Amino acid sequence: MAKNESFLRCGGVAVFLASMGMNTHKEDTVTTRELEQTQEAWEAIAEGYDEFVTPTHMSLGSEALTRAGIAPGVRFLDVAAGSGALSLPAARLGALVTATDIAPAMIERLAERARREGLEVETRVMDGHALELDDDRFDIAGSQYGVMLFPDLPRALREMKRVTRPGGRVFLVVYGPPTQVEFLGFFMAAMQATVPGFTGLPLDPPPLAFQVADPELLRQALVDAGLKDVHVDTVTQEMEFRSGRHMWDWIVNSNPLATMLVADLTNAQGDGVRDALDRMLRERSGGRGAAVLTDLNHIGVGTA
Repeated sequence: MAKNESFLRCGGVAVFLASMGMNTHKEDTVTTRELEQTQEAWEAIAEGYDEFVTPTHMSLGSEALTRAGIAPGVRFLDVAAGSGALSLPAARLGALVTATDIAPAMIERLAERARREGLEVETRVMDGHALELDDDRFDIAGSQYGVMLFPDLPRALREMKRVTRPGGRVFLVVYGPPTQVEFLGFFMAAMQATVPGFTGLPLDPPPLAFQVADPELLRQALVDAGLKDVHVDTVTQEMEFRSGRHMWDWIVNSNPLATMLVADLTNAQGDGVRDALDRMLRERSGGRGAAVLTDLNHIGVGTA
């Protein structure tokens, strides 16, 4: 298996275990050491994630919250919250927010964002596979680009349902097919043009980030978790990138997987990837400011 393929088959809890020869199939039990490694990996990119990635996800987070019925006074749980792209819009809308993430540094940055805005958000460090929360505690539980990465996504969804009251709602925001996520296509093309032997994204099976990229798979996962009245909406998100460097910073801080993909590049190769991204972005924008890229997303909502 090519090196880049071994990295890309990983995601979430097992983001880099394949590179160390460890088994990362979804159905396997997640060990304590794997959780520790996941925590360390996300800790390492928390600063960059907060700076470059979180602001770009807030608009879609707001849309998902509206579709799930967020309102003032609603008790909302954000699982795998990162630094707050879902939690902060919910708090702005008056929800009573509890945010959880496995990485303390992410939670610290979320709490700092909330303090700067004068928002109240309860923050907890915990594994989304086993929520240390009472049954029926929340009116709505959601996750944006978080639970979709979990190697045991069914277990995580069952946990989200468990802590949501009967009649409450559970939702996920996930990526659509990788071929319809333009930032990924740009980055893969730049890597292939620059790095000898880089073969691109393996699609059979796809990385865990795309395990429910098919809307029917997402719908079925929510149904299998015991949710009712499930519906899945597909939405297109637009993202602006000002330069190859800007896009590089966004990509490599978006997931530990991306950080490891570029870890062994030489300085010249890194420069080459950024130059290739620059050329593609200028072509997209016609040389007029930032380039706009689109990615397809699914918002799946069900009733507990």
